[in-house]
Amino acid sequence: MSVQFWLRTQPLQGTKKQIQARIHALFSRRNFAQAAITGTEKCSNPPSRGLVLGVYADEHDQDDLGMLTRTAAKYNETYTNGALLDMLRIAGPLPKTGETRVFFNLEPTYSAVAVCGLGTECLGYDPMEKIDLSKEAIRVASATGCQELQKLQTSRIYVEDFGHAESAAEGAHMGLWVNQAMKNPEHRVSIPQLQLYYEPELPCDSNGWRIGLAKAEAQNLARQLQEAPANHMTPTTFAQNVVQILCNSGVNVEVKVRSWAESQGMSCFLTVAKGSCEPPIFLELSYYGANLKERPIVLIGQGNTYDSGGISAKKLHALRDMRGDMAGAACVVATCRAIAALKLPVNIRALIPLCEHMIGCNAMKPGDVVAVKNGKSIEIVDADYEGPLVLVDALLYAECFGPKYIVDVSTISDHVLEAFGKVCSGVFTNSEELWQRIKNAGVHTGDRVWRLPLWDYFTHQMCSVEHVDVQNLGKGHGGESCKAAAFLREFLPCGQWMHIDAYNVMTTKGEDYPYLRRGMAGRPTRTLIEFIAQACCHNKSSQYP
Repeated sequence: MSVQFWLRTQPLQGTKKQIQARIHALFSRRNFAQAAITGTEKCSNPPSRGLVLGVYADEHDQDDLGMLTRTAAKYNETYTNGALLDMLRIAGPLPKTGETRVFFNLEPTYSAVAVCGLGTECLGYDPMEKIDLSKEAIRVASATGCQELQKLQTSRIYVEDFGHAESAAEGAHMGLWVNQAMKNPEHRVSIPQLQLYYEPELPCDSNGWRIGLAKAEAQNLARQLQEAPANHMTPTTFAQNVVQILCNSGVNVEVKVRSWAESQGMSCFLTVAKGSCEPPIFLELSYYGANLKERPIVLIGQGNTYDSGGISAKKLHALRDMRGDMAGAACVVATCRAIAALKLPVNIRALIPLCEHMIGCNAMKPGDVVAVKNGKSIEIVDADYEGPLVLVDALLYAECFGPKYIVDVSTISDHVLEAFGKVCSGVFTNSEELWQRIKNAGVHTGDRVWRLPLWDYFTHQMCSVEHVDVQNLGKGHGGESCKAAAFLREFLPCGQWMHIDAYNVMTTKGEDYPYLRRGMAGRPTRTLIEFIAQACCHNKSSQYP
């Protein structure tokens, strides 16, 4: 007698515990394989094909019997004769958001089926949280389902779209990524192949799935670059990696060395770099997806491959994650590759100053004054505030391209971490249009942003001394992230500009977002891609070419 036949013919009477006891007894007597587990372990015979489906249930209503997604319901009726839903209800409380139940051998095609909680069906945009809760629930569900099947060493995982294929692909792909490049290959976690599962009679958004994969792959690339140890990711090796990554992508890469930077008068960038024996590199990326006459968007990524604080040395706890201080550069590289992969109709110029900020006999000192190309002088008040200094020459160089607008991504101030924790990046901009677009992009991706003031008050704090034009720290206490943005504005050539301070979202503890494991986060890569895509695709982010 099969499990499915018994479930469909026996009356399920008695308390839930009594029903569970009867099921357990049947499985023991007939020597059936385990049908449902809540905590997965490695299998002696790993499933070759796994399936991830979803269920809606009110987490606050204990009597809610739950409702499968359209795809899951079709699978349940067509292939398991209703056994999936029966087993789900018998296995215990229905999974909440972020929880998964795994069932084995319900039918021959998929040896393991993970059913993930999606919360209630009526989730949507929350104006208070500034996030689309339904899309975020889908990312969490697809990630946790895939992670549970990954623990079973499943070789291929099929994921339903949960009603939004892009979010499902993002969650699944990011959730499976593991930082193990430096680990012995024999001990690495297996990464299963991912595919979209669909029923022929139901709508299938394969284009949305493709877009989601491109965004997730971009963020995983940023995580991979950030995670590399600083002795394996110097400015030179970063440039070599970028050339290799982008060689067949449609993005052109120019690697410029110290002599070029000297010829361009990039005194600020070179001042930060001179404390290290590693030579500085300036990367220039270009992508042409539109008419060559159309003005490009200029992206700038801060590329400190390691930040020791210089002579104003950081403490040990602050040094542990400083290999990821090139998060801005990693984000920009990954964004360019995704834009090329999606063939977006836009022109991009990306400028990435790469250097190490180290303690050395030639390192910059508090009190040093640097003259830059636009004629202004900068006093180094604190050598540990080198982030804005690295970006100055890139901002001035951006004027050569007549940009449509400029976006820089950096990890400048830990004050955004104190203000926001790890929930969102800080944004400063002189354009209401750019702010509205980046805000909408953050709502869509779940990687939120928050606008901070770019007021003359902070400019006065940076530019009020008599002996120099600008200081890199300025007077007054607090507001360092705001003062850094005011500092950068002094070197903005013209036009629309947006500065993203991603210091606080550089890393994750693995608890903030279930689809991001502990370590470097690669944020806000997907939000930056969506920001650019919305503009060139008439705000229809799910209709990329």
